Amino acid sequence: MSQYPSHPTDSNSSAATDVTPVVALKELVARLHREQNKIQDLLSSLGFALRSFNNLNQFLELIPLMATRVTDAEGSALFLYKPNGQVRLEQLHWQDSQQRKNIRKALETASSQITLLPNSVSPAISTGILDEQMHRYLGADVQVFGTAILVKHTERGWLYVLSRDPEYSWTETRQKLVRLVADQTAVAIDNDELAVELRKKERLDQELEIGAEIQRRLLPRQCPNIPGLALAARCKPANRVGGDYYDFIPTHQNQLKAKSQEGKENGRWGLVIGDVMGKGVPAGLIMTMLRGMLRGEVLHGNSPAGILQNLNRVMYADLENSHRFVTMFYSEYDPKTQILSYSNAAHNPPLWWHAATKSVTRLDTLGMLIGLDANSEYEDAQVKLESGDKVIYYTDGLTDAVAAGGDRFDEDNFVTSFRTACKYCNTPQEIVEYLFDQVEQFIGFDRQNTDDMTLVVLQIV
Repeated sequence: MSQYPSHPTDSNSSAATDVTPVVALKELVARLHREQNKIQDLLSSLGFALRSFNNLNQFLELIPLMATRVTDAEGSALFLYKPNGQVRLEQLHWQDSQQRKNIRKALETASSQITLLPNSVSPAISTGILDEQMHRYLGADVQVFGTAILVKHTERGWLYVLSRDPEYSWTETRQKLVRLVADQTAVAIDNDELAVELRKKERLDQELEIGAEIQRRLLPRQCPNIPGLALAARCKPANRVGGDYYDFIPTHQNQLKAKSQEGKENGRWGLVIGDVMGKGVPAGLIMTMLRGMLRGEVLHGNSPAGILQNLNRVMYADLENSHRFVTMFYSEYDPKTQILSYSNAAHNPPLWWHAATKSVTRLDTLGMLIGLDANSEYEDAQVKLESGDKVIYYTDGLTDAVAAGGDRFDEDNFVTSFRTACKYCNTPQEIVEYLFDQVEQFIGFDRQNTDDMTLVVLQIV
């Protein structure tokens, strides 16, 4: 038996000493768990905001706050490039409201000293440049950690986390969290720019559709009813707005009023086809301007060559500045004499199918492109059409049509197809449909042609 008395409190003290580390560990685990849940909730909220916000500025306001919260820092700053390469303090969060004004002033001064163009230097170097300026104006007691915001491999700004706590450390976890928030910022910027581009595209699509509708209205809605003549035409632009042009123009202002009892327009009619070099909106605008100019020239009563010559002089300055030119074939048909007078400005010569001999002749004269030389001169010519004769006006979109293998439809195939159509088709409309079908079959019905295609067919009946 021990001579020393027992001390019951010793065992209790030992037990308490044994239990304390366990409790402390549990509390540490619980605290870490709470921190992890907090970070997950914050990042989840940021992801929800990214999906929900339509306003980029509203989303950017959250970024410094989120970066501060997930890293337990005192503040955070978001810098973005301006279009001129200067750096701008976009958003700032600082927990101490009394210090916020001084921090903002220091950061704005630091960023104002820097002008960098995106991708002019590596992200590491440019971030280091801003680091130096921030240390200079914030003071050595402020710890900073920054990461670049990269949108499609292009540096667009930086996200910084700031702390004045001397024991604060930039752990690997905190650095990863800052980069994660920076990546979310980059996604938001990219999404906003995509949305802006989409809105621009939608506006452009609307404008193109309006332009296409205007152009469709400027082209003849139907062929005129001219005595002794059957007509058909079709224009198929490669894009919604094209540079091909055709028209039927009465040669006198009072001609439409002077109709015969059968409702047919008497007098000579201008039949014209043209092609603006290029396609799309620029070509369509020139085509629209050309149409108005030509209709004015026709009313002066000049010969086809005189009309082209005057049109070339009027259009020369505008076409020269646009670096575009126009090919055009202008003709006038007299129903009384069945004479077709014409002049060519370097356009594809129309094909004349003689019903009596089943032969094909090209209708052509010497003449330069409209807009190439202000002093260009053009020639007049005329032919007497006979019953059953057919004339086809066309643009090079048909003869230059390209198949999947790279071969072109070419003019020989076009002439051959025209001969066949004249033999077996009864009306100009059937000829137009047959020729378009031949070209589209050659290209492939599932492929889009790269150039505008236009056909006008007349037949003496």
